[in-house]
Amino acid sequence: MGDVLCAGIVVADHVCEPVDHVPGPGELVLTSRMELCIGGCASNVAVDLAKLGLKAAVVGKVGRDVLGRFVREALQAAGVDCRYLAESITRDTSGTLVINSSGEDRRFIHSIGANGEFQGDEVTPELVRSSRVLYLGGYCLIDATSPEKIATMFQQAQQAGVTTLLDVVIAQPADYWPRLRPVLPFTDVFFPNNDEAQMITGGDDPLVQAEEFHRAGAKTVVVTCGPQGAVLVTGNSKLRSGSYRVQFVDGTGSGDAFVAGYVYGLINQHDVHACLRYGSALGASCVRTTGATTGVFTAAELEAFVESQELSITEL
Repeated sequence: MGDVLCAGIVVADHVCEPVDHVPGPGELVLTSRMELCIGGCASNVAVDLAKLGLKAAVVGKVGRDVLGRFVREALQAAGVDCRYLAESITRDTSGTLVINSSGEDRRFIHSIGANGEFQGDEVTPELVRSSRVLYLGGYCLIDATSPEKIATMFQQAQQAGVTTLLDVVIAQPADYWPRLRPVLPFTDVFFPNNDEAQMITGGDDPLVQAEEFHRAGAKTVVVTCGPQGAVLVTGNSKLRSGSYRVQFVDGTGSGDAFVAGYVYGLINQHDVHACLRYGSALGASCVRTTGATTGVFTAAELEAFVESQELSITEL
């Protein structure tokens, strides 16, 4: 049995070191470094969990191309189980161009690619029962992933005693409730960020957002708010956490690292306060370098950081 089955989007990221401004039409701007990195919620969380010493497997799709080979080899090198990473014969590997500009939030240009063929039924009941935690990342981005299939998958997981985690990627404003309402009642922890939650609910208060998702059925909701911390709502707690202060380079993958840290806490049977600390600490470790998984702590580094640093957590 593995620890976590990570299903969903798998991406090759092309990330630049921060530039002093975003180029205008026809302008060339230099960066000190540009690199090809693992990206996508499912693969990022799996790599981060492997760094923490947990057994993680990926279920998703790549193309039969050089980027697909890079993604598979990088995942395997990180210790991720790739037996369930399939190849598309018709679509290229998904890619994201990540543009970091000093003093500003990063910008993304994304191609869905082979991820567009991921439907959800690739996660069989046998696979679900093979892990302690089932994580689905990038939900709402792929039209082929139907809410009925995901609801069935999550229901089967809960019946088998497997914890279900849901993460979304929202590309543009739309009505996402028809995709979320069938799934949230079978979701143990829902992880939107504040911007995604605003596009779904229409409101900008993370506590109100979390309460709305909780009323829709999610047992626990964690709305991440970048440097402003996170808000957690569950059956008997409403918490607001701050954030750890580190030198910021690139925010790519920080939300996925938060999820991995939170899962680390869950796997080790910690309470929600500790899970918030682990999630916040791993998210902070991610932003210190370019790339979604490059700078993420190991388990020993994570434990030492949490032990030595204070994080404010207040009851709401």
